[in-house]
Amino acid sequence: MKGTYLGEFEELVLLVIGVLNENAYSISIKEELKERTGRNPSIGALHSALNRLSEKGFINSKEGGATKARGGRRKRFYTITSAGRAAAREAHDLRTGLYQAMPGFSFRGLSLVWMS
Repeated sequence: MKGTYLGEFEELVLLVIGVLNENAYSISIKEELKERTGRNPSIGALHSALNRLSEKGFINSKEGGATKARGGRRKRFYTITSAGRAAAREAHDLRTGLYQAMPGFSFRGLSLVWMS
């Protein structure tokens, strides 16, 4: 397993795989990232992140069945491993702790509010 540092883009990809659950494949991940973050990563950048996550043991993949609609090609589906879930929790806990340690910041609802 490669190092366990989780980069920001990798973290987003990992979370999107969790959101998509059984329907997480390259194009659906790319579309969900665009919809949720406004980012439109190249398929190459996405595949690089997926490869890094796989090397770190944070995701697994398997090929689905070939379809006529895809010209006989198969989709590769991704799932989060227990190590990936732990990495996502650690990243969340780290960020939450840092936000809570910042004087003058408060979370109200879903937005970050500066308190003066």
